[in-house]
Amino acid sequence: MAFKKSPSPRDQKPAAAGQPALLKFPLPSRVVVMLGCLAILASAACFYISTVIVRWAEAEVAIDAAFFVFFRFLMGFGVICGILVVQRKGLRPRRYDLLIGRTVFNCIAVFCFYRAVTVTSLAEANILNMTYPIFLAVISWFVLKSQRDPVAVAMVILAFTGIWLILSPGRIAPALNNLWGLASGITAAVAILYLNISRQYHDTETILFYVFGLGGVLIYALFYQRIFWPDAAAFNYLFWCAVFGVGGQYLITIGFRYVTAVEGAILSSTRILMAAVLGPWIALDPPLRVSGWVGALLIFIANVVLAVRKSGK
Repeated sequence: MAFKKSPSPRDQKPAAAGQPALLKFPLPSRVVVMLGCLAILASAACFYISTVIVRWAEAEVAIDAAFFVFFRFLMGFGVICGILVVQRKGLRPRRYDLLIGRTVFNCIAVFCFYRAVTVTSLAEANILNMTYPIFLAVISWFVLKSQRDPVAVAMVILAFTGIWLILSPGRIAPALNNLWGLASGITAAVAILYLNISRQYHDTETILFYVFGLGGVLIYALFYQRIFWPDAAAFNYLFWCAVFGVGGQYLITIGFRYVTAVEGAILSSTRILMAAVLGPWIALDPPLRVSGWVGALLIFIANVVLAVRKSGK
């Protein structure tokens, strides 16, 4: 079970006759790639804004991180059901173990991510969440023998140096609250491994149906005591957080259909720099220390190198 290399949009053949094309009107390849890049950049912005809304909500209403996750999944489930109805398309589940694995670890990753936003700074939460490519390389070393790479090991060491600089700047013991962000990166890596294998058996709609539908059921079953009928203020924050979260999910899915894997991975990693720069301005977070900036840059560089190495195989 090896990762499939995504074909470049520059090499993709036109859609066969009778099949719906991704774009209604053919566009030059450069324009298509540019649109894909913009979609991925927009997805990074959406994911970041969704965490900003979680932070803003703390000043006005009491909403648990689990409720934000549940509402995001609920909205996503409604959207995917609407798409299935419009497309008159049915579900085609083949490997329930992969669908359930993807759903469970995605639930944990999103919950830990939103939890990190509530107990740490936006910059630390987003940067640590974006360590998932590093942990994916670590997991791949043990699970996928064909992807063992000495350079990847060096980048993992570099990234872990960056992680430590963020977790424990000037301290021997790490800041425990930051472990929520680190947990989101680890579980997101496992979720993406399940996603990569699941794509060999399922289409996007089937995967998202279970991620949103079953994910919402799991979150409600575990945290139903923290979920309530929201008033106008709470609904406003829940709604917009879900809009940007689900929007980011679809934008990144669309974007990766038009750009190469390396382009998409690098553009997605810009959320690291976005979080480091914008946190003090948007959420009134304390600015990152020098050690935090160095750690963020090390993680960003490791993500870029790993993406380039993967695309070259």
